[in-house]
Amino acid sequence: MLNIRSYNLGSLQTNAYLLTGADPGRGIIIDPGANPAALLRAAEGMEIEAVLLTHAHFDHIAGLDEIRKAKKCPVYLHPMESEWLGSPKLNGSLMWPDVTPPISTEPAEYDLAEGQVLTLLGLTFRVMHTPGHSPGSVSFLCGNDLFSGDVLFKLGVGRTDLPGGRERDLIDSIRGKLYRLDEEVRVFPGHGPRTTIGFERLRNPYVPM
Repeated sequence: MLNIRSYNLGSLQTNAYLLTGADPGRGIIIDPGANPAALLRAAEGMEIEAVLLTHAHFDHIAGLDEIRKAKKCPVYLHPMESEWLGSPKLNGSLMWPDVTPPISTEPAEYDLAEGQVLTLLGLTFRVMHTPGHSPGSVSFLCGNDLFSGDVLFKLGVGRTDLPGGRERDLIDSIRGKLYRLDEEVRVFPGHGPRTTIGFERLRNPYVPM
């Protein structure tokens, strides 16, 4: 069973997730945004098996250095964005100097790929490459829980006007992959409240079924 705790971090209110399984002393983190103090407090005394990144925009990686230093944990990222962690230009942190300082961190230890299955917390996480918001965007499916990053939101979708974004790819990712999941799958997005695949198929105004 997957236990999911959400933390709303940084000025862009990015959702970071702390996941635990049967052993409450082991966890994984998805998308550590800026000022992750609350996240670190919750993970105190916990072994973090991995940090999973849905993509490498600055608001999803701003707390990565702090997490790495505190927890000495490996990071997983799609290779299409491998250079973004070390480049403030690519990760977008140079574009909004009033929101964030330039962000640069070390490369990820592990690559992610379409169809890859990660065994973490004694559970399996299936990697789905879901580009469109960014070229290396991925979603993680564990049982009936989907972590969609900035691809699919409740009644919304990720923006495609940033470097590497492409509207056609985003629509294909949602219709061709995410909407094919069971309707009861719960969606935990990178921003905003959670939703379900069934709800978005019926109600999402940007990508109707």
